[in-house]
Amino acid sequence: MQHSDRLITMANQIAAFFGSSPTGGRGGEGGGAKGVADHINKYWEPRMRTQLIQRVARGEADGLSPLVVDALPDIRRPSTRLEERTTTQG
Repeated sequence: MQHSDRLITMANQIAAFFGSSPTGGRGGEGGGAKGVADHINKYWEPRMRTQLIQRVARGEADGLSPLVVDALPDIRRPSTRLEERTTTQG
C-alpha cells in the first residue's frame, strides 16, 4: 500500500468516526465534516495534509469518503514557506 493510499484509509477512518458521532471527538471537534477537518488540522502534519489535498486536486479521490470531500474546504493548507522548509530538511 502506498503512503497516499494510507492517507485515504486514515481520512476515511476519521470520517467514519465523525460521521457516526454527532457530538464529535475527545479533542473538542464537532461532528460531521467540521469534525473531520478539525481533527486533520490538529493531528496531521502539514505534509500529510498537502498530500491529501494534492491527490484530490489531481482527481485521485477514488475511495475517499464523501465526508472527507465535504471537509476539504476547511482543511488548512500549509504555507509554501513551511512546505519548502520541510522538504529541504528531509
